[in-house]
Amino acid sequence: MPSVKSDPRLRRVVIGVDTHKHVHVAVALDDIGGRLDTRSFTADRDGYRQLLEWAAGFGAKRLVFGIEGTGSYGAGLTSAVRRRGLGAVEVLRTDRRDRRLRGKSDTIDAENAARAVLNDTATAVPTTNDGTVEMLRQIKVAKDVAVKARTSAMITLKAVLVTADPELREQLQPLTKMALIHRCAGLRPGTVDSVTAATKHTLRAIARRWQHLDAEVKTHETLLGELTTRLVPQLVDAFGIGADTASEMLIVAGDNIDRVRSEPAWARLCGVAPIPASSGMTNRHRLNRGGHRQANAALYRAVIVRMRFHQPTIAYVARRTTEGKTKAEIIRCLKRLLAREIWALLRSLRTLATSTTQAA
Repeated sequence: MPSVKSDPRLRRVVIGVDTHKHVHVAVALDDIGGRLDTRSFTADRDGYRQLLEWAAGFGAKRLVFGIEGTGSYGAGLTSAVRRRGLGAVEVLRTDRRDRRLRGKSDTIDAENAARAVLNDTATAVPTTNDGTVEMLRQIKVAKDVAVKARTSAMITLKAVLVTADPELREQLQPLTKMALIHRCAGLRPGTVDSVTAATKHTLRAIARRWQHLDAEVKTHETLLGELTTRLVPQLVDAFGIGADTASEMLIVAGDNIDRVRSEPAWARLCGVAPIPASSGMTNRHRLNRGGHRQANAALYRAVIVRMRFHQPTIAYVARRTTEGKTKAEIIRCLKRLLAREIWALLRSLRTLATSTTQAA
């Protein structure tokens, strides 16, 4: 009697993988949900190779991988699966009710991932991480960290001023932000033998750190501008968007932008697709709290800019206000319209990616 691994009747095998920093746990299911085997593999290149060879050993005509954390611990495995020409599906974490009922372990999580693919509950295509958009994501991480540290430095600088010597405080507090930074960076504490000298030393150190971080942020912004302009110049030039918002939109879409199948799917991914919230005689929609939060925040910032300076948007706000819409409802509508506009601009990139793939 042939073993399960060499059974020629297996048409499809689904491999569910629960990913961790050092070890990945995999469970294999057949077409009807029967468990074939379970294994653990190291989270490195040798482990990926062994996992793929183990999966190929089932002799199935088609292999599909359901992987948790494709953007974090599972990124390396997802790339390895793609290089072999196999299918990879992004699987979300099991919901808490199921975990309460069935318990939780790495094996159970891996099996849940496989069943989510088998039941067509999980269908999302993972983003790739080997193109210009991944370059944007890495630079955006560096920029966001630097911006956060720069903001923290300014807050700390002003907090130190509050308890400074009155003479020093009265000289510095009335200054504007940039004048304050330049003045503090040029302080000369001399020998630190008094509280005032120590305060000057601290203010100078914080101000110079702010200047260094500001220069770093500008370097990151220049790189983001160059990459986004090269990739989607029309999106960068759109009113109120610019390189920062354009890079956020591209990061959400990923290098394989064709994975987003339609404009409504794009709106849902950005968290701006309204959700029905009707009951009985009430017919209404509410704000979608899901989706990519950074993309949603980027859309919000662009909408606020347009509400202040973009004449067509100002006219739209006035018209909707007369119709009885609240400001929050108007912003929600504008975010949805902006997502539609961005999708139209990104379609050219999607067409280019598709044609490049076909030519290759």
